Amino acid sequence: MSDIKIKYKGDLRTTATHVSSGSKIITDAPLDNKGKGEKFSPTDLFATALGSCMLTIMGITAQTYGINIDDTEVTVKKIMGANPRKVSCIKIIINIYNDISEKDSKLLIKAAHHCPVSKSINPDIKEDVTFNFH
Repeated sequence: MSDIKIKYKGDLRTTATHVSSGSKIITDAPLDNKGKGEKFSPTDLFATALGSCMLTIMGITAQTYGINIDDTEVTVKKIMGANPRKVSCIKIIINIYNDISEKDSKLLIKAAHHCPVSKSINPDIKEDVTFNFH
């Protein structure tokens, strides 16, 4: 279990500290919600967590089966809904630039869809995931 301490810094900005490592993340409210938009917003981090988790679980699978996914890139697009204001869709594009067999590509796709963040997201939030094997 990770402990995270979050401090409000004023002007709709927070600093989150990962207690065990000391690593910090600064957030801002987005421009369309009275913020400066100079840093990740909390909902940006929510969407980012999904993409990062998918790639991490793919990495674990790749290590286990000897698959090279170095330089794989994930692009995340968060779509906000209104009434209530919330994330309505997270679009994820995963680009894998290595020569991957069909068998291994199926393993990686399955792994991505079984990441803990994905399993924790409300089913009302659409996850639109595209895999591109180059």
